[in-house]
Amino acid sequence: MPRSISLTILCLFCFCSYLLATETGGGQTNPAPDSLCISVFDIDATPPVGSWLAYDPMANRWDLSLRAKGIVITGIEKPVVLCAIDWIGIANESQDAFKEALAAAANTDFHHVAVHTLHQHDAPICDFTAETILKDAGITPTSFNGDFARQTIERLKVAISESLKNPQPVSHVKTGNAPVYQVASNRRIAKADGSMEAMRTTACRDSALRAKPEGLIDPDVSLISFWNQEKPIAALTFYATHPQSYYLTKIANPDFPGIARFIRQMEIPEALHIHFNGAGGNIGAGKYNDGSPENRLILARRLADGMKRAWENSLTSSVRINEISWKTEPVALPVADEMEAHIEADMKSKDMRYLTNNLGRLGWMKRRKAGKTIDIGCLGIGNARVLFMPGELFIEYQLAAKALRNDRFVAMAAYGDYGPFYIGTKEAYQQGGYEIQSSPVTKEAEEILMNAIRTLLSE
Repeated sequence: MPRSISLTILCLFCFCSYLLATETGGGQTNPAPDSLCISVFDIDATPPVGSWLAYDPMANRWDLSLRAKGIVITGIEKPVVLCAIDWIGIANESQDAFKEALAAAANTDFHHVAVHTLHQHDAPICDFTAETILKDAGITPTSFNGDFARQTIERLKVAISESLKNPQPVSHVKTGNAPVYQVASNRRIAKADGSMEAMRTTACRDSALRAKPEGLIDPDVSLISFWNQEKPIAALTFYATHPQSYYLTKIANPDFPGIARFIRQMEIPEALHIHFNGAGGNIGAGKYNDGSPENRLILARRLADGMKRAWENSLTSSVRINEISWKTEPVALPVADEMEAHIEADMKSKDMRYLTNNLGRLGWMKRRKAGKTIDIGCLGIGNARVLFMPGELFIEYQLAAKALRNDRFVAMAAYGDYGPFYIGTKEAYQQGGYEIQSSPVTKEAEEILMNAIRTLLSE
């Protein structure tokens, strides 16, 4: 049997098993009107062939589709929507549009919605602000054409509305961590004086750079699962790394995190598996990946193995409605003023790949100067705290958050609003390097973000 057919059959088997478990409720009782519940949603987020991915026109789609999936937590004062999408980024006005639409579908408000991407590169980028800037300048928006994104928003609204017809009561949650072996490594290789020697790209063909130490990472994948008695309803995982094994293939695919998620979905089809990328701005698989295509499955199996051990090592805790909280803190990140003028001067003469990497930053800087802020969210579930952060955040923020509350289970999702792009630490802005040269924020971002994190993690 050809590989593509066999994988398609596995996809159908997994999806049908999930639908059967969802529709039948697994023999569980219907929820009381005031009980804590979640509902789950999952749609195909793969654009049609011929449309633009982030960097190239799309020539084909892969065996596994791109997904947009998540949960709605109900029974609390205002429902909370958590959504993860297999796209490179959703920024600026697109974040607003997604949140407003998903909030309306879930009968909640804008501030109770978190929309994040996994940051795969053979996937769409979404930024209605960048689309407008390009159209106003007489430039074809290509990768920023928002037609498919607007269709996806509408289909997500329908999926959420339908999911709310089948809420599942939550009797307890389980939380667990497990190390993932030989996947993540720090991208920034420093000299003895602290300045940057090189960036170890996510697919690193330089054997000397691959031989360098792994560097600072968060080795753990974190998992929180929701249960209705003996039935798992949903499993959320969090792991910090750039998700590329190889890319620029013109074929939309979810890369190795999507495969790892699919492996776990096949192993436990009753629960919808939803994955979030952590603070992986300065993290990649470069030490363990030379870009060879066969490494995609190797990395996926390693991540799936960590997800499995986190599941098996999970601790159970009952949870009541009064133990669920959702808090947000608006942050006004500082703008690197000189970057805005450079991008505006160059955008008419540069190619689409330059625009893909820069127009979101330009849009964010303009919005920030107009007074726009970004929400950081924190979901509290009993002893667990999950932070929802913007941009390509450096791993130091994730490690600092966990250290602040080492008496709690703490997980982090980054790649929320993609407008701020790379967000480094104060020390990193002194060291330089690719991420810092690309960052539209300044070193003062660290204090602002850490203050917000402290506030959200406080009792």
